[in-house]
Amino acid sequence: MSLVQQQEFENDFVMHTYGRKPVMFVRGEGVYLYDDAGKKYLDFLAGVGAVSVGHSNPNVVAALQEQAAKLVHVGNYFYVEGRGELAQKLSGLLATSGAEQEDPSGAWKVFFANSGAEANEGAIKLARKYGNEKLGGAGTIISAQQSFHGRTLAALAATGQEGKQAVFAPMPAGFIHVPINDEAALLAALDGAAANAAAAANGSAHAADGAAAHAAAAPDGSAAGSSAVCAVMLECVQGEAGVWPCSLEYLKAVRKLTAERNIALIIDEVQTGFYRTGTYPFSYQHAGIVPDIVSMAKGIGNGFPVAAFAACGEMADLLVLGEHGSTFGGGPLAIAAAHATLDELEANDAATQVAQLGEYFAAGLAKLPLVVDVRGKGLMCGVSLSKPVAPEVGEAALEGGLVINTIGDNTLRFLPPLVVNKEQIDEALSILQTILAGKVS
Repeated sequence: MSLVQQQEFENDFVMHTYGRKPVMFVRGEGVYLYDDAGKKYLDFLAGVGAVSVGHSNPNVVAALQEQAAKLVHVGNYFYVEGRGELAQKLSGLLATSGAEQEDPSGAWKVFFANSGAEANEGAIKLARKYGNEKLGGAGTIISAQQSFHGRTLAALAATGQEGKQAVFAPMPAGFIHVPINDEAALLAALDGAAANAAAAANGSAHAADGAAAHAAAAPDGSAAGSSAVCAVMLECVQGEAGVWPCSLEYLKAVRKLTAERNIALIIDEVQTGFYRTGTYPFSYQHAGIVPDIVSMAKGIGNGFPVAAFAACGEMADLLVLGEHGSTFGGGPLAIAAAHATLDELEANDAATQVAQLGEYFAAGLAKLPLVVDVRGKGLMCGVSLSKPVAPEVGEAALEGGLVINTIGDNTLRFLPPLVVNKEQIDEALSILQTILAGKVS
């Protein structure tokens, strides 16, 4: 079927929730994609960071083919071959690094889901149960302005972008949003929510003062309900907002503040996990901290839908029979894809390669015309341009055989497969050099 025919079918029968580019990819190999006309593209988006070990990776393909020939689905009333071993692998990766904070868990325990939004929903549910059972009914979750945690209702309420929420009002209550890298704002939100909850519990004249403190702590107008805080939820690098990193000092401060208050720390590693930021499996490990709950997806399955959330310490055993579930989560194909992907990441020494290539790529991006800022870590890069031409650059790049992502008028985002090499990075930089040079005047 041609691109034009596919466009006609989708126009008539698919909801118009995406502004799709006029390209239909039909094949992939490594860091390259091919459209229906046979044109070759260098992929520096990787399915929004999901294709970690390259398109049609032979070992991942073989694992899926072998498993599909044996068993595709059975449901979670039964054990699935390899699932426990995969959970053990993830537990080991989560415990990796010379953390300054001692890992209190001994082992992380995992719940398997299908998408990042589902993983974050599970993390939110776990934090809320923790608040109800261990913190006297605390249920407010503080997340970051400009964050992105998914498009299901609770995950969207946690997302600090009002533009994505407005048409779905009323949002689920119990979320406050504060700017990243602002310890004072976080502290004000923690104290304000606590004062609000205490005033409501007392039923006294101090309720008005508590509400005022809460309003001051949540300048974006987001509702916290009447509960004190049960968790802080963060991306170490805000990907969808344009690749804005939390400083390591801020992450350490957040961990300190939450630990002092016995509040859960949720780290959203959906886009940053599985060596995307280099050196360590997960981005929080750069700061030497240990969170309580971690959500993950994307890079774990090389494009196959696999996700999970994991918890350590007392939270690892908090959810009990019947409190959470998934029809497809952790099914045979997902487990096979994840095992093969993790094996490939290890075989390719992703920890070292991504760190080195990320530095090389960032240095090259910084030399390009119109580039005024390069952000990120590893092979998760964002670029700010001095002129509002990002959409035009994205279109020209696609025409020139390079797939990238644009955010707003001034931001370019890059998430290449983690198996990219220097020659391919140079190829991408050359395409961008030509395009951006043409936009200078």
